[in-house]
Amino acid sequence: MRRKIAFIGAGSFGFTRGLVRDLLTFPALADAEIALMDIDAERLDFSRQAVEKIIANGKYPAKLTVTMDRQEALKGADGVVITILQGGYRVFSTDITIPMEYKVDINVGDTRGPAGVFRMLRTLPVMLDICSDIEKLCPNAVVLNYTNPMAMLCSGMQKRFPHLNITGLCHSVQGTAGMLARWIGADMKDITYTCAGINHQAFYLKYEWKGKDAYPLIHKAITTKKEIYNAQQVRNEMYLALGYYVTESSGHNSEYNAWFRKRPDLIEKYCTHGTDWNPGLHAYILNTYAQRSKNWRTLSKKALAEDLPVERGGEYASFIFNAVFGDNTPFEFNGNVPNTNLIDNLPENACVEVPVLASKKGIVPFHVGPMPEQLAILCNTSSRCEELALAGALQGDPRLIYQSIIFDPLTSAVLSLEEIREMVNKMFGANRKYLSYFKSLKVK
Repeated sequence: MRRKIAFIGAGSFGFTRGLVRDLLTFPALADAEIALMDIDAERLDFSRQAVEKIIANGKYPAKLTVTMDRQEALKGADGVVITILQGGYRVFSTDITIPMEYKVDINVGDTRGPAGVFRMLRTLPVMLDICSDIEKLCPNAVVLNYTNPMAMLCSGMQKRFPHLNITGLCHSVQGTAGMLARWIGADMKDITYTCAGINHQAFYLKYEWKGKDAYPLIHKAITTKKEIYNAQQVRNEMYLALGYYVTESSGHNSEYNAWFRKRPDLIEKYCTHGTDWNPGLHAYILNTYAQRSKNWRTLSKKALAEDLPVERGGEYASFIFNAVFGDNTPFEFNGNVPNTNLIDNLPENACVEVPVLASKKGIVPFHVGPMPEQLAILCNTSSRCEELALAGALQGDPRLIYQSIIFDPLTSAVLSLEEIREMVNKMFGANRKYLSYFKSLKVK
């Protein structure tokens, strides 16, 4: 039986191209129908050309459907991949520039804090509309979300549509696991780990090399090799203080706590000299978006002219689809799912990132138990702020949005309550076009 996999936001050229390549390498999915959907016709056409080339080069019996009609793409789908960006980088820029007017210095801003919250407020209505279509057209589909802010969006979708099979995916768990393996000179095939927490703030509760605890080797690498310490200064400082290594990069994590970005001298010391990806400079990702907006056509044309490696990549989605409705080879990964007694000391039903198993039985999360208390404090703060912001979105209540941001660690370290209210009101004004579902666009 031919399987159908729908890509919502297929204009994400590099991701769509790589994932389709991976999907078709599985014999059970080689004849799948690939349904590409995007609201941007030009970007969608670049993805069409890429997928046509992949199908032709691999001589796959796959079928390609290209449409700007979301319902057409979703109808009868077995799997759905969501990779959308609501509003584009110009409105996203206000998520960064307005807080900076108040000295809240943001590096990425796509996950939590004032920038992540307003990104969620713009995006959640669209995600819920997508879920409504899925409920009608493919209610049994495996739905994989890559759109940020991961935890808030997944939690919103999972709460409104608890019967749908929705899991959020992020690259940071496997990416950091590989980085740590390189630091200690290990081959990833010999590494096992247990990682849990919330998205971008999950920790390796166990990290073993050939069955033995590898943390002593990680500690030695960080404390004796200057190039390794400098590569991830924020994360390495967090490890030295907390005793466990966090998944997401230093630039991101510098925003999620009060320790690194509240003063210019701390930003200079910890956030400007990292050598690995995602340095902690102000508006790093915004500047990246701005550059891509200028040259994405040139880069896409160049990529189309090159041959895509035929080897399967490490992206999780294709392995998950294959496990559930392909050849049913089980696949373990970290996913973002509701906390149904999975992590004992994080909020119930909030979105958590834990090990899960994909198989013909579906996607089943593992019980992790309690996190170490120092990690639970950090994750609880972020998770509870996210859940409060989500409640504000679902109720259309601006005051709940304000209250969620007053407890954000970085914002509260920099601003007074009155200053936060002024900042939030200004951000509401900048996002007026996307927030018609709110009762009011001002916190009184």
